[in-house]
Amino acid sequence: MPTFSFDIVSDYDKSEIINVYEQTKRELDSRYDFKGTSAAIDWSGEAKTGFKVTGDSQYQLDAIVDIVRKKLATRGQSQKLLDLSATPLTSNLKTTWDIPFKKGLDQEKAKKITAKIREMLPKVKTQIQGDEIRVMSQSKNDLQDTMAIIKEQEFDFPVSFQNFR
Repeated sequence: MPTFSFDIVSDYDKSEIINVYEQTKRELDSRYDFKGTSAAIDWSGEAKTGFKVTGDSQYQLDAIVDIVRKKLATRGQSQKLLDLSATPLTSNLKTTWDIPFKKGLDQEKAKKITAKIREMLPKVKTQIQGDEIRVMSQSKNDLQDTMAIIKEQEFDFPVSFQNFR
């Protein structure tokens, strides 16, 4: 009997994130409450691994992040990829906030996911492979149940599925 599998990863679609960035930038340019202010969004670094949000106050930064969250939701991306743990820096009447993207599963996160799968579906086999988890089963239905269980869980990081075989 054949074995079916898929991978669980913590990643995001870079092309969708570029679309979110462009749409947010366009909205910041058109909104009247940001006219004449230092409100802006830019990429963090050359590799585009996060956003750098600039504003006149914490209120503006929160408004810009709220716009980004709405754009992520409309593009089908998880809002959990935004790492909002850093504190905004204020200097020269400008406040900047570096918001990196969360990517990759470390051992602790992977163990949390595999433990949940083993608890709910003991017939499904899991294997941690670096920063992804391979899930294997004899039944496609078990794999679909596994996906449903993982989607229901409230993890503090984005989870997606790939390499369906």
